[in-house]
Order: sequence, then C-alpha cells, then structure tokens
Amino acid sequence: MEIALLAILVIMFVIATKWPINIGLLGYVGAFIVGAFVLGMSDSEILEEFPASIVVTIIGVTFFFSLAQKNGTIDYLVNSLIHRMGSKTSLVPWIFFFMGAALTAMGTFSPAAVALLVPAAMAFSARTGFSPVAMGALIINGAHAGAFSPISVSGNIVMDIGAKNGLDVNNMGLFISSFVVNLFISVLTIVAMKVLGKLHVKPEEHVLDATTGLTTVPNLHKLNWRIVLTLILTAVMVVLAVGFRLNIGFLGIVLGVILAFTMLNKTENLTSGISWNTILLVTGMMLYISLLTKAGVTDSLSHAAMGLGVPIVVALFLCYVIGISSAFASSTALITAFVPMAAPLLEGSNLSPTAVLAALAISATIVDVSPVSTNGALVIASTQGRAKKTIWKDLVVYAGFVILIAPLIAWAILVPTGIM
Repeated sequence: MEIALLAILVIMFVIATKWPINIGLLGYVGAFIVGAFVLGMSDSEILEEFPASIVVTIIGVTFFFSLAQKNGTIDYLVNSLIHRMGSKTSLVPWIFFFMGAALTAMGTFSPAAVALLVPAAMAFSARTGFSPVAMGALIINGAHAGAFSPISVSGNIVMDIGAKNGLDVNNMGLFISSFVVNLFISVLTIVAMKVLGKLHVKPEEHVLDATTGLTTVPNLHKLNWRIVLTLILTAVMVVLAVGFRLNIGFLGIVLGVILAFTMLNKTENLTSGISWNTILLVTGMMLYISLLTKAGVTDSLSHAAMGLGVPIVVALFLCYVIGISSAFASSTALITAFVPMAAPLLEGSNLSPTAVLAALAISATIVDVSPVSTNGALVIASTQGRAKKTIWKDLVVYAGFVILIAPLIAWAILVPTGIM
C-alpha cells in the first residue's frame, strides 16, 4: 500500500507537468480517495492537517503586495534600485540573498522573510530579464542561510531536540554550516544556469534606455502620497513580523485593507491579486502528503535507513529521506520528526552530532524551492509576465536537481569530515 501511495504521488507530478491541471486539485482527489476508501478516514480526519496558516499567509502577502503593485510602489522601488545600481544589477540578487539571511538570523521564520522580499525581487527579475528561478532560489537559500542562528526559532528547535536526546550540538557550528552550504548551492546555481544559458532572458513589455542600457518601464511611477503610505505600511509589517513575530498573513490582510481604502476609485477587483492557484497547489499537495505520513510511509523509510547498518551511510540515507519528504511537507515538522531518529545512530558511532544534525536540518530546508512548499509557492505567486506560464515546470525541474545533489553536498561537506 505504501508503494502504491508513493506511485500515486509520482503520477500526479507527471499529469501536472504534461497537462495544464493544477496539481493541488489532484492532491485533493488523491486525499479524498485514499483517505475515505483506502484508510477509512472521516472527512474531519482527512482535513485534520489542512494548512490553514499557510493559506492565510499566501492570502495576506499576495493581497497586500498586489495592491502595492497596482498603485505603483513595486515599480517605483524596483526601477529606483535598477538605476541606482547602474551597470551593477548583477549584484542585486545577492543583495536579496543577504537580506533574507539577515532577517531569518534575527528570528524571522523563513516564509515570512521570503514573503517580504519576493514581490520586489520578482518585479526586478521581470524588469531585467534575470531568471525568476535563480532569483527565487537565492532568496529562499538566503533565508535558510540565516535560519539556524543561535537566536532563530529553527536553530533553537534543533538545539532543544538535540539536548533532549543527549546530543551535544554547537549552536554556532549549526549556524555556520547552514550558511556555508546554502551559499555554496546558490553560487552553484548561478554558475550552472549561466553555463546553460538560462540565467537571463529577454525582458518583456519594457523599453531599453539608450543612456544607461537598462530596461525601464514606459510609464515610470513617480513618488506620491500613495507610494509613501505603502512604504510606511510595509515598514510596519516588517517591524511587527520580525520584531514582534506576528503572523505575516494577518498583517498583510489588515494593512492591505487599509491600503484598499486609498484605491476605491480603481475599477478592477482589488482582491484579484490573491494567488488562488497557489493556494490550491499548496493545500492540495500538503493534504495528500499528510495522509502519506499517517499511512506510515515516512516511518517505513526511516526504519529502512536504520537497517543499513553503517552509520555514515545511514546518515546519508536520512539526509535524502528528510530532503525528499520536506519538498512536499513542513520542514519544521520533519526536522522535529527526524532529528530524534539520529540519536541512536550517533550513540553507536564517532560521528559529530553537530555535523549530522546540521546535515539533516540543511537537507530538510534547502529543498524549499519546491513549488509545493510554502517558499516555492510564494515565488510562483509573485512571478510576473510571461514567466508565470512556465514557472511551475521550471521550479519542478530545478527542485529535482536540488533534491538530487543538495543532501549529498550537505552530507559530504559535514559528516565524513566532521568539520563541525
């Protein structure tokens, strides 16, 4: 049965890649059929793991920033950034990387950091022709680069789990490991896409400025009171989300409603920017994956890992299991589930606890470029222009390569060397 459930998941991806059918809808179909007729679950049991908080996050973020797009704030910011950078626009993606790292290192959850940065970043991508996949990857990797700092939520989760299982984990070692591996994968991404000719595409719907050689919007928005208000509300959102750890989804809805009252003369639907397709995609897939967990698929894979015997090989296998699983489910939940599994492995070996737990934590988070993860979904929701038609498939392909190589890289850098 477990093999059949995994096979159904593969079939979903094949269908969604080949035909224009939202994979989230397939997830709902699979969850209903498997839950009701295979596992004998009631409706409430099937919906028990429905990711309501993610729905609120996507609604709030896409609502607020779509209004910021409509009133010209995003265009103003992006074009100001492009012209200030002059010919150094290639540095902008790395600015977003380090901004994401700084936000999460200060305690912001990675989806909140990504949600704050990705609207402007995707607008920059559309203006300059920089790959939205590469831009999204740098933002997500940057967010995870700082996500295991000594004062971050994720870092403290790993430390607490390690302590409860009698494992001595170095908090700075965990942080440095995550930063180095995410930076390495980001550099590898840029180099690989450059070699493949995928790093830049022809910008669309813009004209070339003869004096600067940069793309500009024909009707460049000038600073006005609506833009100033939007910038103030964005700053309020950052302070409340980062400093007070309030839910960024609810903040987006509240501040978006305030912004909506300044745009009542607009003829278009002010909620049209909410990414309902993304909500369908994420909720449907996470619902189906939750049933795989309840059916014992994850547990079976972990027990199979322990049966391999050789500790260093088991560590690599666990990195892949947690990486593959996390591409479709909550990274935090999987870290909580898998880190304790490493305790028996570490007790009977001379492997470094910091290195093994860091490799597991990195493997669980670095795959969040998956389009069915919260961070990947935020990238899809914010992608602009012609790229919106292909971003799902492009992210699936890219996430596949990350799942294939990232756990191996994290393991190879940390576990055999025992560097941390």
